[in-house]
Amino acid sequence: MSKKNKRHQEHEEHPDESWLLPYSDLMTLLLAMFIVLFGMSNVDSQKFRELSEAFNSVLTGGHGVLDQTSMNSNTKTSNEDISKAASELITKKTTDMMRKKEQENLEALKKQLDDYIKQNGLTNDLDTKLNQSQLMITIRDNALFPSGEADVKPDARILAKAISNMLQQFPDYEVIVSGHTDNIPISNREFPSNWDLSSVRALNFMKILLLNDQLDPKKFSAIGYGEYHPVSPNDTNVGRALNRRVEVSIIRKYLDPATPQLGVTSAHE
Repeated sequence: MSKKNKRHQEHEEHPDESWLLPYSDLMTLLLAMFIVLFGMSNVDSQKFRELSEAFNSVLTGGHGVLDQTSMNSNTKTSNEDISKAASELITKKTTDMMRKKEQENLEALKKQLDDYIKQNGLTNDLDTKLNQSQLMITIRDNALFPSGEADVKPDARILAKAISNMLQQFPDYEVIVSGHTDNIPISNREFPSNWDLSSVRALNFMKILLLNDQLDPKKFSAIGYGEYHPVSPNDTNVGRALNRRVEVSIIRKYLDPATPQLGVTSAHE
């Protein structure tokens, strides 16, 4: 046998291993992705160990990318677990960022409202409160309506316009306008009950807010609660005056599941 043929045969005995380079690059990228995802969120040590074991199983479970027989059911499950965990981590991180941004937005809106209240001497008539469910604006009924009526006072229209101008900065939020009364029964031709009075008051005030065409009516709703959600005992004039009110609630979109949520109508209770 000639030396040329002998060298040719020896060369053919070695398989082509050029695929190893892209394979190693792929494994490096996967490892980098795993480290980045882990760094994006704090997970408990147990979950980290499970992910590490699953990831190691993927890296060491087979003898080559072309050896399909090495992909057993455990490796497939590990792949699914990693994909699911990565998706959950990214979703949690995104939600946390959006919740933080929402908090900043609502705090900014509250400050605007508080500044307006102070500048216009309305501290006895309006109040704001930010909690884990909503930003609530409480307006005493005497600032909006004549006693026992539901037509908004002309001066109160200026207030409604100011509130609507602030709300238009946050057009994606759901807004609930709710009416409340004290427990003294009302019965006349226009309002057979406190339910009717509170409902019409909420509706009328909401309609004035929506004169601002920058607001989306689909985001607004009006509710009448009558006397059934008091914030103060009804056994004094002061208590009854506090219960007669209209509340404008800007509802959070990103609620913290770890925090007990307050009901929309119970923020004062």
